[in-house]
Amino acid sequence: MTYPSSPSNPSNASNPSTPSGTATGVPSSTAPTRPVVAVILAAGRGTRMQSDLPKVAHPVAGRAMVAWVVDAVRSAGATRVLLVVGYGEPQVRAIFAGDDGVEFVRQSEQLGTGHATRCAAPLLAREIEHGADVLVLAGDGPLLRRETVSALLERQRATGAAATLATAEVPDATGYGRIVRDAAGRFHDIVEQKNLAPGQQAIREIYPSYAVFDARDLFASLASLPPDPVSGEYYLTAVPAMLRSQGKRVELVSGIAPEDVLSINTPGQLAEIDRILRGRLEGAAGGRSWAVPVCGGNHA
Repeated sequence: MTYPSSPSNPSNASNPSTPSGTATGVPSSTAPTRPVVAVILAAGRGTRMQSDLPKVAHPVAGRAMVAWVVDAVRSAGATRVLLVVGYGEPQVRAIFAGDDGVEFVRQSEQLGTGHATRCAAPLLAREIEHGADVLVLAGDGPLLRRETVSALLERQRATGAAATLATAEVPDATGYGRIVRDAAGRFHDIVEQKNLAPGQQAIREIYPSYAVFDARDLFASLASLPPDPVSGEYYLTAVPAMLRSQGKRVELVSGIAPEDVLSINTPGQLAEIDRILRGRLEGAAGGRSWAVPVCGGNHA
């Protein structure tokens, strides 16, 4: 599906969780600085891709789609990047051969995004003990921008939140987790597509799997995360509501461009996002043609 373009810079002007007159972020020179770690979920096969390649290894604009996500978090200040891998682990590792700044953790069983994130805990003992901001993102979103990641981090630091989530309003929210707000317009819950109540089907504000958490709050919640009653999997999307129920602050960064949150699940979506990203790159090059290498492999 193609979403209409909108401004690329995230805006929180419409987010009721921001008091009137409060800046949407704080300048990096005044924001409290903490270590930033990125956990990128890259363990899935992507069966609808009709390919033996792991989903995140499929090329977009000449590079594996997960490489664009790594670039975005690094440019926003992540000092450690952890990839949670599973299916096709050797192929995913090969993407970053020679890059000592990317670390890997294996998810042996595909038990959901919450379980995948928890797999990174043993590598983050120092950050959990001493404090850090942990970005958790899907590896199949190559249209992620540095500005979006920076906006999440700025809001997290400015408010001292336990979690800060990106949201976007899209014409067709099918397949996405929906953002449910309370009567005051603040965050209440994320509801996955399969768990939507009849009255929630019309919600168009979605969670595109871009979030930052306080390390201690995140992994304490994951340690007690119950399985979803419908699927039996452990969903990361349940954690923000757990934090809210404990009286902790959960912030929303709304106004993410609908185009920016497109993810890839089918060959058609792969082709569409490849076209969008190539267009961006050509625009950044002043309209000049942008040549890219051809990646091998079966990605029909």
